[in-house]
Amino acid sequence: MIPRDITILYNAPVPGSGADDWDVLDQVEAVEKALVELKVSVRRAAVGGNFMAEISRLKREGVTRVFNLVEAIENKGELNYFIPALLNLHGIAYTGNPLEALFLTTSKRLTHQWLAQRGVRVPPAFRPSQSGELVPGRRYIVKPVWEEGSAGITAGSVFTFEGRLPATVAALPDEAWQIEEFIDGREFNLSLLEGEGGPELLPFAEILFRGYGEERPRIVDYHAKWTPGSFEYENTLRDFPDLSEEPALKAALGEAALATWEALGLRGYARVDMRVAPAGEVYVLEANANPCISPDSGFTAAAARAGYPFTAVVQSILQHMNNQTYGNQI
Repeated sequence: MIPRDITILYNAPVPGSGADDWDVLDQVEAVEKALVELKVSVRRAAVGGNFMAEISRLKREGVTRVFNLVEAIENKGELNYFIPALLNLHGIAYTGNPLEALFLTTSKRLTHQWLAQRGVRVPPAFRPSQSGELVPGRRYIVKPVWEEGSAGITAGSVFTFEGRLPATVAALPDEAWQIEEFIDGREFNLSLLEGEGGPELLPFAEILFRGYGEERPRIVDYHAKWTPGSFEYENTLRDFPDLSEEPALKAALGEAALATWEALGLRGYARVDMRVAPAGEVYVLEANANPCISPDSGFTAAAARAGYPFTAVVQSILQHMNNQTYGNQI
């Protein structure tokens, strides 16, 4: 069943926002076009620093359903789960993942702890103040706890521990940064779309690092995602390999993605990023509960590879809303 009307809710980029923040407008355009094709009446609503009052106003205006594209509030990713909390409070149905899943996945630290406790393999992770637990000679990567879209990640984020942290890493606050053991192997992104029978694994995407020498870590950093013309952007490529000749790897990747979906209580759609160690172990790096669905995103590419036009993806997302009621349906 498809609702007759829906409001696209998104975070308004603020002055100084990077390309990762402005990308939400591309998502709004694409979703709006798909909804119009589905004959759904559409309106837009942006939220910012006054988001509590803005969500309350939607309720007063009679909004009953939103397509939730909010990824951050005024560039603060740690605030995004407040939106489903307020939508729950006001009884407004919304697409995508529920409050609990967004809360867990907004924090890389919580995600790692939660998955590890449930038997999903993740890289060992540490706070900057726990440098005494790092192994000399081993490589690590430092990541912001609360950000997504590779924000805060550069080639300098990867370092070899030589008995003490690099000064730039040692100065980072525990509450905002996490050090993880660097898994130097193949990288895969698995997108999942909820269907009637549960989550469907879309075609597996592998990230290829063309021309990366030993001096350049093979990571998808901020430049690789958001800086056209940079070496990283031009040479970090998405591929959809035929894994039929690697059945054990394909099975391990799929099992890890589905276990992550189940452990975190994901719904609607999501993306799980993984790395494969040289010995073959699959490690879950991150779970993105509100992955980008702009036309050039990895999720949209995987859906297209599976034969789903974008309108069909939006329709599927609409059919698995949170707080769903059926009083205003086609």
